[in-house]
Amino acid sequence: VQLQASGGGLVQAGGSLRLSCVASGSINGIKVRRWYRQAPGKEREWVASIIPNGIVNYADSVKGRFTISRDIAKKTLYLQMNSLEPEDTAVYYCNINSVYGNYWGQGTQVTVSS
Repeated sequence: VQLQASGGGLVQAGGSLRLSCVASGSINGIKVRRWYRQAPGKEREWVASIIPNGIVNYADSVKGRFTISRDIAKKTLYLQMNSLEPEDTAVYYCNINSVYGNYWGQGTQVTVSS
């Protein structure tokens, strides 16, 4: 199974983007779906997560601005990003962790201009 992330781009500060991450097949035993990001010169950091019962968690830096969700039927994970700031500039990666393995998308670039 492969994850394909999309939706990144160039946006002005205060703007919005919605990232999508589509799985090429079914993944059983999912424990958690996450978004991470990696800014230039920095380590990859966790952004948001959603577990099968729908409970979500966010990094403090994005809380109140980003929303993680998923459409199980479409095998798609989303990240709605509002009120974007230049500090949100990074490559964003989707991740699905299951009892059978850990899956990563290829990353999608988000650039926020001031």
